[in-house]
Amino acid sequence: MHMTVRERADWIATFRYINVYLMETLARWVPSTPEMEVKLLFGRHLWEFAQHADALGKRTAALRVGLHASRPPTDAFMSVLSRFTEASTAGERVDGLYDGILPVMAGLYEGYVQRTDDLMDEGSVRILERALADFKRMTLEGDRIDLPAIRGSGSSFANELAELADGVSVADFRPEPKIETVS
Repeated sequence: MHMTVRERADWIATFRYINVYLMETLARWVPSTPEMEVKLLFGRHLWEFAQHADALGKRTAALRVGLHASRPPTDAFMSVLSRFTEASTAGERVDGLYDGILPVMAGLYEGYVQRTDDLMDEGSVRILERALADFKRMTLEGDRIDLPAIRGSGSSFANELAELADGVSVADFRPEPKIETVS
C-alpha cells in the first residue's frame, strides 16, 4: 500500500527535522571535541546533514507543506536523539554517530523508499538514495578513525542507541482532512 501525499509530506518533514537536529548536535560537538581528526570529520559531516536538510526542506514545498517545513519525530524517537546528544566522550560521539544513529537513519530511509511509490514520489526517493550513499561514505570515514583511545571506547553506547530505536515509531501523522459533500 502506497502512502498518501500527506503521509509522505509528514515523513519528509520529520526526516528534515532529524537532519537539522543532527547538524546542530555536531555543531555543538566540534568545538568541544579535542581530537583534531574527529573534529574535522564532524565538521565535514555536519555540512552533509545541512545539505540533506536543505534538500528535504525543498521537497516539503513540493509536497504542499511549505518550504523547509519540519515536524518533530514522536516522543519515543526524540528520546533516542536526546540520548545521542548526551554523549560526552569522543568515543561515545564517534560510535554513537557512525555505529548508532547513521544505521538507524539508513534503516528509516530504506523503509521509506520501499513503502513509497517511486514514480509518484521520485523527488523524495532521489534525495533519500543520495543521503543513503552519503551515510555509507560517512560510516566508512568514521571507521577510519584509528585512535585507540577513541575508537571502540563507546561501542556499548552505539548498542544502547540501536536498542532504544528498535521498533520505535518515528513520524507522527496529521489526520486526513474531512471532505464534506453537499447533496
